[in-house]
Amino acid sequence: MTDIIQLSPTELKQWQDEGRAFHLLDVRTDEERAICPLPAAIHIPMNLIPLRQNELPDDDLPIVVYCHHGIRSQYCALYLADAGFEQTANLKGGIDAWAREIDPAIPRY
Repeated sequence: MTDIIQLSPTELKQWQDEGRAFHLLDVRTDEERAICPLPAAIHIPMNLIPLRQNELPDDDLPIVVYCHHGIRSQYCALYLADAGFEQTANLKGGIDAWAREIDPAIPRY
């Protein structure tokens, strides 16, 4: 089984602050994303990942996957790793943890 990097919101914020290159992948539903999207995130709902994984960049940059609490995104990161995306990471705690720890202006649901 593939080990997926578990990034805390603080670690992801550090990546951003350092200017590290990576892609964000939001796997929440359209309705969830409408509540609180993160800028520059690619949006492909979890149930469409197998059909739309070809839309993901294949530039060897890490793909950080997130959802509401980090469970669906973990499954998606595992799927993508098995599909050949070598650098996948999961945002531990999802957008909810991001809102609590990094950006309290983001609506929580």
